[in-house]
Amino acid sequence: MTDTSSSPIASFHLIRYDTAGAMKHMAFDRPLLRHTGGLLFWRLLGTGRGRAMSLGADLHRWALFAVWRREDDLDAFLRASPIAARWRAEASESWQVRLDRVASRGAWSGRDPFAAMPAGRGGGERPATACPEGGGGPVAVLTRASIRPGRLVAFYRSVPAVDELLRRQDGCLASIGMGEWPLARQATFSLWRDRQAVRAFAYQGQAHQRVIERVRAHEWYAEELFARFTPYASEGTWDGADPLR
Repeated sequence: MTDTSSSPIASFHLIRYDTAGAMKHMAFDRPLLRHTGGLLFWRLLGTGRGRAMSLGADLHRWALFAVWRREDDLDAFLRASPIAARWRAEASESWQVRLDRVASRGAWSGRDPFAAMPAGRGGGERPATACPEGGGGPVAVLTRASIRPGRLVAFYRSVPAVDELLRRQDGCLASIGMGEWPLARQATFSLWRDRQAVRAFAYQGQAHQRVIERVRAHEWYAEELFARFTPYASEGTWDGADPLR
């Protein structure tokens, strides 16, 4: 049996505070993360108020996406880092999940953040997360785009229709829009019932299809990334519940 504790994994952490003063952690946590052992890639991210990338920011809620050399490094971070200790002491709500990469393409700030992660296992070597109704189990999707300045207006005009489509997707368990830099560098993290639900949104939703066609035709993005994961070992709550349970 493979020792999965020695394999690279990704993690996603969503933290809510009672006050907007939590903004300061975006600056103060960066030096700590730079010196965190086993952390191969990370981004601190602000969050929006909708399910898709949006102009409205939620100053109480922040996210961390990370790739770890091995699962033991994530365990050590959660056990000993002052960042994780503050989450436990000060956050009004927190949720986190561990992620096995299934497939990815593209780049984030000129690099492949998943270069060290094996793909295609689909989480079969790790504990499965319970999910409704089969269909291959839950799926996590990360998208990230660097939007060309001349395409910002067109991009944000397209967001409300996609946000509404996500709200109506029966197979979408949860979704959040995020940003690492105001307006131009945006991302989403979403959880889906199964791969069929992801496909239904990607290829059957007319609003989403129209946006994708315009992205390609008018070259909205200077850089983009798409990654699909098998989520497992989630903890905490996201808007009052764990969407994977």
